[in-house]
Formats: sequence, C-alpha cells, structure tokens
Amino acid sequence: MKKIFTIVILPLIIIALGYLIVKSLTAPINFKKEHKIRETLAVERLKDIRTLQTSYKTEFGKYAGSFDTLENFYNNGYITIVRQIGSFDDSLAVAQGRVFRDSMDMAVKDTLLKRPGFVIDSLRWVPLVGEEFELRATIKKVSGVDVPLFEACTPFDVLLKGMDRQLIVNLNEERKITNRYPGLKVGSIDQPNNNAGNWE
Repeated sequence: MKKIFTIVILPLIIIALGYLIVKSLTAPINFKKEHKIRETLAVERLKDIRTLQTSYKTEFGKYAGSFDTLENFYNNGYITIVRQIGSFDDSLAVAQGRVFRDSMDMAVKDTLLKRPGFVIDSLRWVPLVGEEFELRATIKKVSGVDVPLFEACTPFDVLLKGMDRQLIVNLNEERKITNRYPGLKVGSIDQPNNNAGNWE
C-alpha cells in the first residue's frame, strides 16, 4: 500500500499542485492580456459613439438619448459641411469678393466613420460580450446656462464578463478607492468634460 502511494498517488498530487501553482501565477498575466484586448475594442466603439454624438449635437443642439436615434441619424441623417473658398486674411481678395463660404448637406454615412469594417448595427454592443453599452443624454444648467451632456459607458462587470471573478472584484475596488468609474466611460452627464473618455 505504501509502495502504491509512493509510486502512483504522490506523483499525481505533486503534478496537481504544480498545475495549480502555475495556473495561479499565470492567471493575472492572462487576465491582463484579455482585459487589454477587450478594452481596446470597447474604446474604439466608444470613440465612434462620441463621433456620432458630436455631429448629432451640431445638427440638433442636443445629444441623442438612445442608440436607435443614433443609428437612424447615421443611416438617414445629413450634416452640413462648410467650405471656405479663399482666405479672410487676404484683404485684397476679400475686397474683390473672392472669399466666401459655401455650405452643403452630406449624408452622415457618406461622411463619418468611413473605415473598413465599421458596421452601425454593432455600435451599441460591448465587443465580445453581447450586452449593450449604457447611453444617457441630458440638458443640465451650468452657471445658469443649459448645457447638453451625454455619457456612454460599460462597467468592468460587463466588459470582462466570463473572466476571473476575483480579479474583476479587485479591479472594481481599486477604481472605487480612487473615486473613478469602475469601467470604461466617455462623456459625463454630471458635469461638462469635453466628452473625454476615462482612458484618455
């Protein structure tokens, strides 16, 4: 019996312990790699949301409060492009009437986000997860002036769904201690921040 333990069971225990030690050492490294991949994809999508929201506000004076509105704006909306002919710094050209501005309406989808692989239907979805970004828009009084604000975000609990739960909890706790949003966010409905992303 002692011989069986020494020859069979003890090596199995050693192999199992070795595996657990290696796994515990590599888990944070693998978590960090996967976190970086997911964050990069989500940031690109949040930047796309910001681009559309900025153009929407230029046209309508406020931000879109839903992805349906943003998608409709992309598919069917128009933005005004202002083109300047000549330079207003050239006083002779101005005096001769050779300097002027010309504006024209162009379809949003022919103007914005024209990179290969962009699909408007995927805008609302957190990459690799299958859940929607949170999107909010409001108009807030700042120093007595109505200021349109928006934010789009996703918490780490959604962004990192399916990954090591304890490492997600640690990441959330680290953000809470430093009083930062525990996830990715662009814009803010609490106060104007020039639509900055919290990764910038």
